[in-house]
Amino acid sequence: MKTVLAQIKLKTADFKFNAENIINNAAKCDCDLIIFPQSDIEDLGGKDLVLDETCRKRQYEFYQETHDTNFKQNILIGDILIRNGEIEVSHNGFFDVNGKKVFVSDTYLEDVECDLYVLAKNRYFAKNTYMDFVDSIQTDCNLIYVNAIGIADENIFAGGSFAKNANNELVLQMPVCKEDIETVDFSRVIEFFDEAEEAQILDVVTFALKEYCENTGFKKVVLGLSGGIDSALTAAIAVKALGADSVTGIMMPSMYSSEGSVTDSIKLAENLGIKTITEPITPLFNAFMQGRESLRDLAEENLQARLRGLILMFYSNRENMLLLSTGNKSESAMGFGTLYGDMAGGYNVICDLTKTNVYKLSNYINKDGEIIPQAIIDKAPSAELHPGQKDQDRLPEYAVLDDIIELYVEKNIPLDKIYEKFDKQLVNEVIRKICRMQFKRYQSCLGARLTERSFANGVNLPVVQKFY
Repeated sequence: MKTVLAQIKLKTADFKFNAENIINNAAKCDCDLIIFPQSDIEDLGGKDLVLDETCRKRQYEFYQETHDTNFKQNILIGDILIRNGEIEVSHNGFFDVNGKKVFVSDTYLEDVECDLYVLAKNRYFAKNTYMDFVDSIQTDCNLIYVNAIGIADENIFAGGSFAKNANNELVLQMPVCKEDIETVDFSRVIEFFDEAEEAQILDVVTFALKEYCENTGFKKVVLGLSGGIDSALTAAIAVKALGADSVTGIMMPSMYSSEGSVTDSIKLAENLGIKTITEPITPLFNAFMQGRESLRDLAEENLQARLRGLILMFYSNRENMLLLSTGNKSESAMGFGTLYGDMAGGYNVICDLTKTNVYKLSNYINKDGEIIPQAIIDKAPSAELHPGQKDQDRLPEYAVLDDIIELYVEKNIPLDKIYEKFDKQLVNEVIRKICRMQFKRYQSCLGARLTERSFANGVNLPVVQKFY
């Protein structure tokens, strides 16, 4: 039985697009069986579209359109088989296709006797999990895993479909974030290919931003360029995703901005080839503070951040550009950001990257030549909201903080195990801050999920609580 695996792009509840993409790709293939991902991306993080009657009706119409095309080959879409123009539902997961016993499931079950096992569950991307997932499938029958590419809000479906033979040997591995159609040859054994983590993450966040803009209708993006590494990395990703002509950087120096922050931002923009606009916030700040006592306190720091958010939203609205927020996971954990200020935005590509991973990805981008100026990478992180300010004045060292975040948030390691590695008082202070800052995270913008336990999905803390 000639079998083809089709890893294609799907869009949440866009039944017309999905139908056309399946029909167009099926028309290209001469085979007995062509396998597509589930017809809609189902893992919506609790957003249950299927409960909507309109969506159910449109889903049926999509299947109707697909089977009315009346292809010669058998078309498997998730657990639906279209054969000779008729829609068939499996009998306890089994289909008879050309005398072959095909079993379809959204989970891998051992001891299932079949000629072909189809694992059809769209799986969202999470860094450092793909190889473990492939290895976890220990099969004694021919098996195909099919995954869509696309996004569903914060979740990113990045493909990576694969096939194994009855000897548990890999025979096909499809790329990340790319549509691909391949004939499955169960006799052709291949070596598993695992990209460097940074390369994989860069591909995924680039794809996510491109898809988000395409699905929401934005052609251009805008972001604030502070001279810091977070905005620099975000700008580089935006250019890779959309092209330099579609990215605008706004520089908003204050009375506390260093000369290097401005010159580094200009150098970054030159390297990327993006347009820049300079909007100093000092006149706005001074106008507001006129007649008010200056205490150089948190209120004044937040005022500066909110003035910047005001300017960025003006350009976003005026030019119909998507505003990219630039806060990282370490800052989000600690609440190190200003509501309605530097947290303003419509999408964030680095929200699930700790500061440590921001540095790693920035250095990876520079591997073939300087894109992000080295001065930006080398300088001590600072919000520059008061003279001589440094992030580490208020936060633990990022190397330590990020390890605690990874253990507590991403890996859900028990506290007694974390205490063995780090000072107990420090751990409790970090966790207390993580819990207390949930109210800010509830008000942050949508962003790319890159871990199994992100703040967007997987870590659901109450705002009103007294854990610590």
